[in-house]
Amino acid sequence: MRLSPVILTVVIASLAYTTPPDMAFSRLLPAAPALAAAMWPVLPTVLLGTVCLLLMIGLSLVFPDLGTWWTAAGIIAVTVAAAYGSHVRLKRERTLFQVRLVADAAQQVVLSPMPRRIGRIEIESLYLAAAAEARIGGDFYEVVDTPYGVRLLIGDVRGKGLPAVGAAAAIVNAFREAAYGETGLVSVARRLDASSTRYNAAFPPEGPMERFATALLVEIPHEGGRIDILNCGHPPPLILNRGKLRVLDPASPSPLLSLAELIGDQYSVDTFDFATDDVLLLYTDGIAEARARDGEFFPLTAWMSRQPAAPPRELLTALHRDLLRYSRGRLDDDIAALAVRLCEQQP
Repeated sequence: MRLSPVILTVVIASLAYTTPPDMAFSRLLPAAPALAAAMWPVLPTVLLGTVCLLLMIGLSLVFPDLGTWWTAAGIIAVTVAAAYGSHVRLKRERTLFQVRLVADAAQQVVLSPMPRRIGRIEIESLYLAAAAEARIGGDFYEVVDTPYGVRLLIGDVRGKGLPAVGAAAAIVNAFREAAYGETGLVSVARRLDASSTRYNAAFPPEGPMERFATALLVEIPHEGGRIDILNCGHPPPLILNRGKLRVLDPASPSPLLSLAELIGDQYSVDTFDFATDDVLLLYTDGIAEARARDGEFFPLTAWMSRQPAAPPRELLTALHRDLLRYSRGRLDDDIAALAVRLCEQQP
């Protein structure tokens, strides 16, 4: 691709030399520096324009009636414009590079790198932002190793893109502190709700809709055997073991984050069995609501039940591939997922 301006120059010059003068392929020479401006720095673009000008002069010696001066003037004008365009493009690319560095720093705040294994628990993550050119959005997750067990958080702030990133960061940062300091998941959930409420008060959402978040809190004892789940309006997790799928619906739903003051703060924790080689999938609604071209939702439970026994990384790799294939690469919402497996023994 980067050599295409040179190839174009050679092709045009060859056609101009080998075809009759009345076909005037030489008039296409200004296209070469114009193309170079899209991918080359300023100096190579100017040099290519100079080469095209010299070629035009050389062709005029072979074919005197080519209208050399008009074409030469066009080459000079296009080269000057192309050099300026190349300068502007490079300046914007440098600005975009700096913006991406800031986005990477923000991603480290919201989605910090997590350990892939804690004791007997193997963990893998997946994140896809729906906003164009975005690396983070309103979905969030976190995993921490605490004295009470491995605690996991996954959630989804209403909305997507940059307006939801700040709210997600506030919730994740609150979880990182509360997960270590609180003995129970109910206390952790209350801390997250308080943090989300304070953030919304300090940075009110645009428009009449309230900003809230769904969240799922999970606690896995280090020895395994069970998991405790507190579900704040989030899609229920799935457990797969030897082809058998369980949907972990809550017996009683807990309030969404930042809505406890309106609907009460009655939280409930459900306990489920979690045996060796069980694979737990936590996900946001962007996965279950991914649509095909005909409008059908992605059949997550059916897809999960068909998966073979595989490590979390392979499971999420297959999920990523099949989601993009199902939706034809179009995501209408942010996507986050955590896959957790209880291994036989510690490495």
